[in-house]
Amino acid sequence: MNHSISLSEAIDMTTRYRNNRETVLQTGYRNIALLPICETFDKAAFESLLSAPGCAFVRIYYGMDADLKMHAIIVAADAEGQDLLPTQGLTEDDDDFEILDRANRCPELCPPESALNS
Repeated sequence: MNHSISLSEAIDMTTRYRNNRETVLQTGYRNIALLPICETFDKAAFESLLSAPGCAFVRIYYGMDADLKMHAIIVAADAEGQDLLPTQGLTEDDDDFEILDRANRCPELCPPESALNS
């Protein structure tokens, strides 16, 4: 399956999202940066995720932190579509599958202006 879209479609979609991301929220949840404009990850984080044994897909879940701010939670998945998750109980130093989060989240840590964010 081709997952590519045109720059024009990406601009339309990101503009629509920026214009509506606060209005889709109930009034009490507006203007406190619950929904990010974007999240930026280091290349090395994705390289590590993609190098996981059996990785055939990348899956993005959406979660919320304790302040109700939405975050992308990114995992590898195998050819059967099963998430490749760390073994519960292992420490962070153990060699196992990774889950990505902890991105530079905008607003707060925003990238330079581009056609997709301005």
